[in-house]
Amino acid sequence: MGRGGSPVNGFLVLNKPVGVTSMDVVRRVKRLTGLKKKVGHGGTLDPLASGILPICFGQATRLMEYLVNETKGYRMEVRLGVSTDTYDAEGEVVEEIDPSLVTRDALEEALGHFRGPLRQKPPMHSALKRDGRRLYELAREGVAVELEPREVEVYSLDLLDFNPPVCALESECGRGVYMRSLAHDLGQHLGCGAHVSSLVRLRTGSFRVEDSVTLDEFAEASEQGRWRELIRPLDSLLLDLKAAVVEKDAERVLRNGHPVSLGHHGLYAGHLERYRLYSREGRFLAIVRFDRSANSWNPYKVFQLQEPSPYAPNRETL
Repeated sequence: MGRGGSPVNGFLVLNKPVGVTSMDVVRRVKRLTGLKKKVGHGGTLDPLASGILPICFGQATRLMEYLVNETKGYRMEVRLGVSTDTYDAEGEVVEEIDPSLVTRDALEEALGHFRGPLRQKPPMHSALKRDGRRLYELAREGVAVELEPREVEVYSLDLLDFNPPVCALESECGRGVYMRSLAHDLGQHLGCGAHVSSLVRLRTGSFRVEDSVTLDEFAEASEQGRWRELIRPLDSLLLDLKAAVVEKDAERVLRNGHPVSLGHHGLYAGHLERYRLYSREGRFLAIVRFDRSANSWNPYKVFQLQEPSPYAPNRETL
């Protein structure tokens, strides 16, 4: 339960500093809060990278899949002319080619090849597993692994600045995109090689870096006994889902794992569309999915929360 006694459920939207791993951050948060279990992060950031690292507490850990699947925004600087084995500035230089012939127009044209759906190979120095072992462990041992390209999507990729040999890029992308691979592949396309020299994650879903807190700010709040004030409710991650309020009878049905009726909400809902459900008192109860063939809303995830949510809709009887 942590210091203070009551259960902690929700998200800390943290701005991870450069130079520490995501798990280093989780361990420090655990020490600061006194929590030992059900604390995790929602999407690894490399030590070189800074920016949004959502920390999940309690029942929020059950929503990690949403964090993984959310659209993410990044800003990165790419150093042209130098390729490294890790695709970033922390790796060993493997090739250097003069990038002086790369013009802004050539760079803009090249970026067009990396927008939209594409097949991308993940970097060998990554946390992906092969036969139960992390790829970065195998890479350190000199074990070569043939990696298959994966289908990913880059929604936008814009050139912010070009001060040769460094270009600044901003991107919005879907699940599974490696910005290091994007920088490396861009360099290969330009014929000069490249690597990421700095990287900031600006956004994960609705969580934005301008609304985040630093690790030092969280440590100060912990010392002052007010760190719980920085934890966002579970449903703060799900505000893109439509919401409805249910009565006590439907709440009991949900808790027993049975489908409920949401009246007129099923008239226009798509098959497997998801809703957030709330009690009359404003407590976030569940995520449900609509089964059009049965005209019923099936519980997808049910939560046991005591406090009302500030994101609960108006207390309307359905």
